[in-house]
Amino acid sequence: MMAAQLRGGDGETGGIGQALKEGLSYNTEALKNNTVIPEGQTPKEKVVLVNKAGESRSPYVSAHAENPVAWQLWGDDAIALARKENRLLFISIGYSACHWCHVMERESFENDEVAAILNDEFIPIKIDREERPDIDRIYLNFVQATTGSGGWPLNVFLTPQLQPVFGGTYWPGPTNSGTSVEDRVDFLGVLNKLSTAWKEQEERCRLDSGQILQQLMDFAQEGTLGDRLGEGGDAMDIELLEEANQHFKSTYDATNGGFGSTPKFPTPSKLSFLLRLGQYPQVVVDLVGQHDCRNAENMAVSTLRKMARGGIHDHIGHGFSRYSVTADWSLPHFEKMLYDNAQLLDIYLDGFLLSRDPELLGVVYDICTYLTTTLAHPEGGFYSSEDADSFYKKGDSEKREGAFYIWTKREFENVLGAQAEPILSTFFNVSGHGNVSAENDAHDEFIDQNVLAIASTPSTLASTYGMKEDEVVKIIKDGKAALLAHRDKDRVRPALDDKLIVGWNGIALGALARTAAVIKGFDPDKSETYLAAALKAATIIKKNLYDESEKILYRIWREGRGDTPGFADDYAFLIEGLIDLYEATFDEAWLHWADDLQQSQISLFYDTTGSGAFFSTPFHSPHTILRLKDGMDASEPSTNGTSSSNLYRLSSLLNDDTYAKKAKETIHSFESEIMQYPWLFASFMPGVVAGHLGVKGVVVAGEGIASERITAFERAPRGGLGSFARVHASGSEWLRERNGLLGEFGKDGEARVLVCEGGVCREERVVKIERPSKEEVKALGKGADEGVAMSVGFDNKKGEGGVGKLEAPVEEMKELGVEDGQIHR
Repeated sequence: MMAAQLRGGDGETGGIGQALKEGLSYNTEALKNNTVIPEGQTPKEKVVLVNKAGESRSPYVSAHAENPVAWQLWGDDAIALARKENRLLFISIGYSACHWCHVMERESFENDEVAAILNDEFIPIKIDREERPDIDRIYLNFVQATTGSGGWPLNVFLTPQLQPVFGGTYWPGPTNSGTSVEDRVDFLGVLNKLSTAWKEQEERCRLDSGQILQQLMDFAQEGTLGDRLGEGGDAMDIELLEEANQHFKSTYDATNGGFGSTPKFPTPSKLSFLLRLGQYPQVVVDLVGQHDCRNAENMAVSTLRKMARGGIHDHIGHGFSRYSVTADWSLPHFEKMLYDNAQLLDIYLDGFLLSRDPELLGVVYDICTYLTTTLAHPEGGFYSSEDADSFYKKGDSEKREGAFYIWTKREFENVLGAQAEPILSTFFNVSGHGNVSAENDAHDEFIDQNVLAIASTPSTLASTYGMKEDEVVKIIKDGKAALLAHRDKDRVRPALDDKLIVGWNGIALGALARTAAVIKGFDPDKSETYLAAALKAATIIKKNLYDESEKILYRIWREGRGDTPGFADDYAFLIEGLIDLYEATFDEAWLHWADDLQQSQISLFYDTTGSGAFFSTPFHSPHTILRLKDGMDASEPSTNGTSSSNLYRLSSLLNDDTYAKKAKETIHSFESEIMQYPWLFASFMPGVVAGHLGVKGVVVAGEGIASERITAFERAPRGGLGSFARVHASGSEWLRERNGLLGEFGKDGEARVLVCEGGVCREERVVKIERPSKEEVKALGKGADEGVAMSVGFDNKKGEGGVGKLEAPVEEMKELGVEDGQIHR
């Protein structure tokens, strides 16, 4: 309804978009020579704009420093100039790795004719969406509402009061050589019509933009108009998980994995939901159904395998591209983003823990390698992205999409040799004519080129070529190494966006910390590498992007700290990462910092007067015409969904009921939307379950049982929200003071386990397990032997229990990670 109204679908005053469709005059010469001065008026001195893009620290913005377009920087000066000159602002929002952003730059922003109109008639501003996601979200909402779609580059015309007038994404420029899109006006046409409209119908433009803004403001509050501050809210039951699961089941692509058709995105939030579903408390599993929970896990694991084998995965180097333009994951848009790979690391780790599939563990290592090498800042932290476009070979003058990653059959022959080439060509589906269909090659960039995707198996290849399977595996391994060496030597690597973004680093450091904890038992060296990377990331953020005195974050580090304060998502994702880091190290300094950040996030962003939940921007944020609340999951999980989980986890770790109350309020703030479309709010579901069933916290002290419980916790895939803490006989002062329930617990140095739920804690009895003697085994009965039973002695120091025996298969106990030692019961 709202989108149709904003698009100006009917009525005479259908909006400026309708006016453009009706064909306002298109007269380039008149615009260039618009110097007629009404009689009696003094000629106005012409303002000559100078390109200021080079002053920005953003790699994306500064890359436009040589454009003839006189780009201005978002802020007081540019907005004041627009108001003084009474010009429309033209804001173009993109990011470094964006392919179509580069296309529009080549076609339009490097064009003198386009530049002349933008510089004379508008105030052109270039914005990095990764630096200013707040500005991006506001105007992306507008474009989505008025056009039905959105994306980047995001191009919007604003009044001097920052109200949106007209917007869109990519528009073909004067040098466009491809097939024009039906019903899409070219960029010159848009510029001329907007310039004329502002001169001839300024009042109408202002009126329409004001009405649109009001509708956007009203729409932004929909879904947060339920019970104020979460009062009531009992309507949101755990049955929502079943409804969300049924939706994912109905949209699942059983052939290729993933959801929907094209383009195909990894959608980590959906996959996380599916993997966690069967790990929730039994009441949830019973409600959804054991079969449906297993099916959900299978959908997710199958999707992970399909993605891992597809072209979206860099099989020669490491990491995943942003998304696939084909349903079978074979042809990606080649940009690689930190936030995608960091989220996928968590998902593949859970997929491995559930399936025990070594293929998925291999992908876990692959992503970790990408994060800790290609995207690793030498001093700590992780860079933002790598571009989709690059030069195909040294000396080229024009970049091409995917040039770094694609291969010809001839290259395979030259690099691999006669024996290995046929095997790797079959394995990766390499053809002499290329494997990209013409319909997916609008700019003829992939003629005779191949995107590598796994199309066979070593066992099949062994049968085909009459070889042993281990020989085939070695040929593939050596061939990949040769291709990588050739690529690194002869190709030009895509440009790296080398800024550090707090929120994305939070996701990455948390995922690396979890991975390190899982693998330390069987791969201590890699575990140490990954944990060290997580610790370095947390350290550099605290050192360079955290104001200790004010307890606030700054969002960006590149050649120094940026001026942009952190947004709500920066706090949410970093808090989550720090909790994961604490639970991997039990260094309470990280938990202490997470607690401080949580209090700052509440004071800066929490809606205390409305319906609860977190705004994306602080209340004093300049030049933001809307304060939005991030609810639905997108390429990143919802800020509010993540925050609700953080609040429940911290509430459990710190015994802080105020956090649990905020978590409940945050979830119920989106009640009406979640109840209508639960599948769009997958990141909220752990909080929904916690709100009904509570959060279980475990605290351990001492050795023996503590180590075993920690190992079991670390190797468990994520399910319902819970917490895990460790206290020591000496130390842990801050945690004991912050959580009054811990008091004297564990100070005696004894092995203890404390389970806390709902503000009440109970200490579990510790049970010792020892291998029985031959005489004890014989006493169990005829036919028993030493390998089938263990004796169990109950620790009765407190006068509880007695001594008994438990018959249990030794191998079964070993599978649980228990041999001679201790276990709780």
